[in-house]
Amino acid sequence: MYAATARVTAGPASYAMPGVLPAACTREVACVWSLPHRPESAGTARRIARTVLDAWGTDVDTADMVLLVVSELVTNAVEHAQPPVILHLEQRTESGALHIEVDDGGPAPEGRARAAGRDPEEHGRGGRIVALLATAHGERALPCGATHWADLLIAA
Repeated sequence: MYAATARVTAGPASYAMPGVLPAACTREVACVWSLPHRPESAGTARRIARTVLDAWGTDVDTADMVLLVVSELVTNAVEHAQPPVILHLEQRTESGALHIEVDDGGPAPEGRARAAGRDPEEHGRGGRIVALLATAHGERALPCGATHWADLLIAA
């Protein structure tokens, strides 16, 4: 699937800061980040994705759509699944797509508190947002969880 993979762990490390990217994360390499299973990880994932997209020279409109999809997929993993939360980003030059994946540890136990304090009307739109923005999207089972993915066309 990937020619090479750069695996890093998100947290207070420098690559989670704007403008700083691991040297191994290039257009030819799928980059992978392990994120904490916390609501703040959606923001961390957006910062990481923004840095990668800037390094790859992605146009602003495409970057905004990618950031929204990244945010939705990571938020869903945190709210509806068990750890881990793993973000994958890959630019597929042959198809002109940016491929996003978020792995999780499978469905959360029933009754687990989700997004305490949020209005119930704010839930349930993430999948529709991803479907509207992505040229293709889906999920596949993992031995211990699932991968949710989306492809977005990169503007030429």
